[in-house]
Amino acid sequence: MTTTVAAPWTYALQLPQDPRAPGIARHILRAVLHAHHLATLVESAELLASELVTNAFRHTDGPYGLRLRAPEVGRVRLGVWDTSPDIPPPFAGLPHRPAPDAERGRGLCLVAHCADAWGATALPQGGKLLWVELGGAR
Repeated sequence: MTTTVAAPWTYALQLPQDPRAPGIARHILRAVLHAHHLATLVESAELLASELVTNAFRHTDGPYGLRLRAPEVGRVRLGVWDTSPDIPPPFAGLPHRPAPDAERGRGLCLVAHCADAWGATALPQGGKLLWVELGGAR
């Protein structure tokens, strides 16, 4: 009996300050997950990437990027880095409840609810990396 082990993989995409960039990032994400037979994760990954990438576009003036990797078979880690050092409350371990009539602020709560794991890292050169993982038991 032969056992096939998938090689680890990583993809990185640097995005410009362009309103089309979040859509392009979602398109690339779908293609990568389908290519690696992770189609069952596409819907959730696309939702999470959309929120993180759009926030990076809206809240920073510099470049930002999407990084996808497989930490293990059947799992994907999605990271979005940007040039802002500000880590949002849910990723900083702080409670975050938007006001009932707030028009914004619910997206990162959705990320924290839908991801199997999430976190943030301050980058040594400045900025931050927000990451989420999908594909594991919650």
